[in-house]
Amino acid sequence: MKAERRDFLLEIGTEELPPRSLHALQQALVTALSAGLARADLAHGELVGFATPRRLAVWVKRLAAQQPEQHLKRRGPPLSAALDAAGRPTRAALGFAESCGTSLEALQRLDEGKGTFLFFLGTKAGERAVVLLPGLVQAALDALPIARRMHWGAGNALFVRPVHWVVMLYGREVVPATLLDTPAGHLTRGHRFHAPRPIRIASPGSYERTLRERGHVLADFAVRRERIRAQVTTAAAEAQGRALISEALLQEVTALVEWPVALTGRFEERFLPLPREVLISTLEDHQRCFPVEDARGGLLPAFIAVSNIQSREPATVRAGNERVVRARLADAAFFWEQDRRQPLAARCAGLDAVTFQAKLGSLGEKTRRVGALAAEIALAAGGSREHAVRAAQLCKCDLLTAMVGEFPELQGIMGTYYAQADGEPHEVAAAIREHYLPRAAGDQLPGTRAGLALAIADKLDTLAGIFAIGEKPTGTKDPFGLRRAALGVQRMLIEKELDLDLRRYIDQALAAVRADIARLRATAATATPAGAAAPERTPAGAAATSTDSTAGEIYDFLMERLRAYYLDNAGAPPLPGQAVVTAEMFDAVLAARPASPLDFDARLKALSTFLELPESASLTAANKRIANILRKANETPPPEVDVLRLRESAEVRLFDSMRALRDAVATATARREYAGALGQLAQLRPAVDAFFDQVLVMDENPQLRANRLSLLAQLQGLFAGIADLSRLPG
Repeated sequence: MKAERRDFLLEIGTEELPPRSLHALQQALVTALSAGLARADLAHGELVGFATPRRLAVWVKRLAAQQPEQHLKRRGPPLSAALDAAGRPTRAALGFAESCGTSLEALQRLDEGKGTFLFFLGTKAGERAVVLLPGLVQAALDALPIARRMHWGAGNALFVRPVHWVVMLYGREVVPATLLDTPAGHLTRGHRFHAPRPIRIASPGSYERTLRERGHVLADFAVRRERIRAQVTTAAAEAQGRALISEALLQEVTALVEWPVALTGRFEERFLPLPREVLISTLEDHQRCFPVEDARGGLLPAFIAVSNIQSREPATVRAGNERVVRARLADAAFFWEQDRRQPLAARCAGLDAVTFQAKLGSLGEKTRRVGALAAEIALAAGGSREHAVRAAQLCKCDLLTAMVGEFPELQGIMGTYYAQADGEPHEVAAAIREHYLPRAAGDQLPGTRAGLALAIADKLDTLAGIFAIGEKPTGTKDPFGLRRAALGVQRMLIEKELDLDLRRYIDQALAAVRADIARLRATAATATPAGAAAPERTPAGAAATSTDSTAGEIYDFLMERLRAYYLDNAGAPPLPGQAVVTAEMFDAVLAARPASPLDFDARLKALSTFLELPESASLTAANKRIANILRKANETPPPEVDVLRLRESAEVRLFDSMRALRDAVATATARREYAGALGQLAQLRPAVDAFFDQVLVMDENPQLRANRLSLLAQLQGLFAGIADLSRLPG
């Protein structure tokens, strides 16, 4: 007889949920509930999630009515403690039997390798699903990724928004429960205006249809998103254009409406001369509307708004959207005119009055540090030193403009427009926008040499500054975006093929930051009133040590982001013959501490190629064996091998083979022809295998032992110049 199964429905009805996290909350609820059902051993079919601005819901298909029978195995006291010398049961044995609800005779005597113990073996009927579901649902709700939970009314419940109703149905029956201070029932709510009265849900399978037909609610997030896409596309075509539909905006609008209705609005053509980004930002970021462009890619004086109501007077709704958009664009046009009344460079002095970070000084001080660093990087990158310095002087100036004050997402972009209007060189103007790149994983990289140098310098300065004052990221907290900055530096150096000594520029950035910190402290000490506590002073000699330590921390931090670049597939190009970079491969190269990320990339690719060779497994195992021998030997091998102490033919052969390859390997390594170097080292396999088969390294003769350890240390060094193969599995 098959176990009974029914569908289960959970719906949490709330006030309007945060739109940018709505889809993530839906996915997390499905995942958490699925995990809970698995732990409870409740069989089920597909889980379907729903999310609208006022609800999160999950439909579990064919959920088992009861857990399967539980097989119990409980260990009691050892037999020696269960029976006395006369063979009578002790109090321990009787107590164990009583706690298991059985007789002493029913207990089993089993030996599982640690002596004979009393065991209770039995079965227990599985718990009913309706009994388990309230706890499973509550655990799933508690596991949701909610940064800050709120409480409401006089209750103690905490959730992302106040909860107004809960639906929990197993089949057609209500699951008795109270969640988030709200009793579960079968009544949901439809659209706030189209269907304000409660709506009864007859069964889980009818949930989506009932809301759509009686509640004017499209509960399925993906269905609602595609309806919006189709409506917006059609409306734009009717306006003789093409809608610009960014996935981020589409996702957000989907989370803002339950019954989408697209409307076409228009604005005056006098606003079209504004920079394209200003128009798009006004429509997308501030009004959640979709811009429309013509066949040539120029913006049309039109937009598509998505309303959350099927209005009887759509013209009124359209007019309201147009009025708001017109006011925003009028403000933008005013800022555009006002900002251009003085050149961008005129704002440089004002940066000294804007604090970057209290312990690191002003934006003016930061731009001067960045300019000096960018000049050095530009030269190394084959760019113009003058362009990099000029771009650094101007790169933060647009933060003081009215336009960026109102539209902060346009920082850098407006600086480029204003620099172009002032007649600055193209590369200087472009670098102002590009120095913020990449803004996120997978984002585009700077296209000019000046922009590249400035972007790297700006990020290294921020890293150096925040690490220098001891505020590096901890856990999930990263207020200055240092992880993003570090990953951006690595991407630029590797993907733009810039061979820069990262440690050198870290040291230079730290030196500049330290100088500004010292000057700020000196200024603060001078300004300290009589009798007030003087600022802390750095002990003599501590600054250099701290700088060296901090430089190492920054390098390690950057390398960890490089690890993410490869291991998390954050845009890393595939290696030849290696679909995935392993953590062991990364660690093997990291052990060589390459100064240049581009050099790191070359070593990793060479290692990937080497691992395809048939000799790689044996040589990897040999390197691991060498590392273990040298570590356990607990002695420092002589720097050179004494040829006269090579007694066995196998060790002579290995020494001769190494000597024959040493110069060629060193030359290839110096030229960064790592694949060639490893390919030559692969020729050592027969000699290495013979050595370990025929030679006793840890000989009783201390001189022979030391000489053989020296030979192994030199062999290890040949490989270690490229990567530490002992870090690889095998």
